Amino acid sequence: MSLKELLDLGEFISAPGVFDPLSARVAESSGARVLYMTGYGVSASLLGKPDAGLVSYREMVDRVRTICEVTDLPLIADGDTGFGGLANVQQAVAGYETAGASAIQLEDQEYPKRCGHTKNRAVVPAEDMVKKIKIAEATRSSEEFLIVARTDARTDHGLDEALRRAELYLNAGADVLFVESPESIEEMRAITNSFPEVPKLANMVGGGKTPLLSDEELRELGYQLVIHPIYLLGAAVSAMQTAAQKLLSDGVEQSDVADLGQMNTLVNFPAIWALDEFE
Repeated sequence: MSLKELLDLGEFISAPGVFDPLSARVAESSGARVLYMTGYGVSASLLGKPDAGLVSYREMVDRVRTICEVTDLPLIADGDTGFGGLANVQQAVAGYETAGASAIQLEDQEYPKRCGHTKNRAVVPAEDMVKKIKIAEATRSSEEFLIVARTDARTDHGLDEALRRAELYLNAGADVLFVESPESIEEMRAITNSFPEVPKLANMVGGGKTPLLSDEELRELGYQLVIHPIYLLGAAVSAMQTAAQKLLSDGVEQSDVADLGQMNTLVNFPAIWALDEFE
């Protein structure tokens, strides 16, 4: 079922953040119905550097393509600011859709952007973002490909400005509204109450600015979609740190780590072996 169909049916969607094809396979095998390609995770895994506009459009769209090659699950893909001006937005929307994404997330930050729960973010004039959304809407080849409009105005300009921008972006053609970094449950409720008829996205980041709530609490607040962008990345880092420390201190591999057989299943080595028997 497509992302649009799920949303139209009123389904609540919890999307784990993935950053490469392997993490996408892990999320799918664990029962995920929708995936979120996190820009933070791509920057960290590809470059080992922060989510600060350092990953290019070409690198991001290639990551979309490689993820979509190993899973048929709907993928919401972080498109940052659209990677520049209107021509860049046009290229990004067409590229992401062709690569297999189900939605592109565009934000109203200045380029280069910053992670939404870190400091020193600045937003462009709302009118500039409206143009980007209109270009995105005109560029997509199918209404099944959704536009997620994110505003980062809350942190420096307050909730009222963020809500004003969200309404402008909705009227410009956005399908999903994403008001980034609300700082209380009351603010989150104000967001969902302001736009009762459109899907709203919540961003759960441990250690971020927004209260960390359960999926059920978010659903009760009126959100229809929640992303967990760095949770799997953080889990992987924690597990690798623990495993590396144990290996280097004890000099032996631990039995609670996925072994070769489990890894072969995850990456679908049996498909290669089947080709070996092809006649």
